[in-house]
Amino acid sequence: MEVAKKLFILSGQSNMAGRGGVAHKRWDGVVPPECAPDDQKIYRLAANLRWEVAHETLHHDIDTKKVCGVGPGMPFANAVKERVGVIGLVPCAVGGTAIREWARGEHLYENMVKRAKAAVSGGDGSEIAALLWYQGESDTTSQEEVDAYKHKMEELIHNIRADLNLPNLPVVQVALASGNEKKYVDEIRAIQLGMDLPNVICVDAKGLQLKEDNLHLTTQAQVQLGCSLAQAYLTNFLTEKAHI
Repeated sequence: MEVAKKLFILSGQSNMAGRGGVAHKRWDGVVPPECAPDDQKIYRLAANLRWEVAHETLHHDIDTKKVCGVGPGMPFANAVKERVGVIGLVPCAVGGTAIREWARGEHLYENMVKRAKAAVSGGDGSEIAALLWYQGESDTTSQEEVDAYKHKMEELIHNIRADLNLPNLPVVQVALASGNEKKYVDEIRAIQLGMDLPNVICVDAKGLQLKEDNLHLTTQAQVQLGCSLAQAYLTNFLTEKAHI
């Protein structure tokens, strides 16, 4: 769509890609009203770098090794569109990925940068408004991972801001609700909640309902998370346009 859009990068691992409504390797197809498509205001950058009307599931052609379901992206977009205007979602999340796989030079990171740059390349005045990041479950299995997490996450933020030439790019990070084997979830959460970088804020997913696997958020929990991300963005960044 050749219309100026506010662009939001959706990145991280499976709970950002969305597993709401997925059971036995199938998505139930249930789309809550908060996730409804809007062919006038909400678009997504497909894997082929072309814009299309956004609808669930947002990551079906990005996180291709798993079955995708409802994530936080659509409820976020629906919650902010009246104040933000036309929205372009840039899905980049891939399930089961550790923070080391998002280092500069790695495929996941480079693809995220490539997609973000493609999203603003149309000459229509679109601009990247924020990075929404939900990742860390894959880094909860050892003390070694915990010890490296803070530096690697801060490095990722510095790198993407540099590579997109957006030194003040807002980042809305999600603090984990769960983790692999749940060994070091609290330690990773503490790092996420304590991140002290300019224009980086954290939304806490703890307490949101998990599916039977005790790892992934339910459909309704994803709706709640999307609304929380929207509130965090609107409260902290929408009025500070000079920072975007």
